[in-house]
Amino acid sequence: MTVLQCSCLCSTTFSYSGGPWSLEPLLLGSRTEKVPSDFKAVIQRFYHLQTERVETYRLFEEGHEAYLRTAPQYDFDHYKQLVHEITQAFCGISKEVLEIKRQLHDDFDRPDLSEHIKNLQSKEKQKLELTAKLQLVKQQIQDHPEDESWQEKVQDIKQEIIKNKEALSEIMQDFKYDSEECG
Repeated sequence: MTVLQCSCLCSTTFSYSGGPWSLEPLLLGSRTEKVPSDFKAVIQRFYHLQTERVETYRLFEEGHEAYLRTAPQYDFDHYKQLVHEITQAFCGISKEVLEIKRQLHDDFDRPDLSEHIKNLQSKEKQKLELTAKLQLVKQQIQDHPEDESWQEKVQDIKQEIIKNKEALSEIMQDFKYDSEECG
């Protein structure tokens, strides 16, 4: 079993037991840019980072599906590298989002927007934990198809993910409304 931890987003720990995927564009792209100093540019940067998160989740899902296709031997080395790169991408995004949160609060006197980002980060942490949990359960289903209890667990986790995505969407709507109110 390998444990990978992202201390900057959420101290989320990924535990995995058992295709060459790369996140290099995500890892190198946004992290080299400096956080902008004017309000509208900061807001646009935040939206761009949220788009990167969505893309990172998509790559994470695709990578996991490819990993499951390598059963029963499982190409764990490539998957471990993917998880490492995903973790780096999420940590880089999170660090930049937290800097934007600080900037909105301190430089622009917008504690309302800073609070939205705080809530968003909490929900993003939960989403990442649920995604990792779902991936582990999907592997259990594949490894133990005779055990029907795993199917129920998948459905429960998927329901939690749906609720989480709804909460994230609501936070983003509130952020958008509040940022445009005085922007």
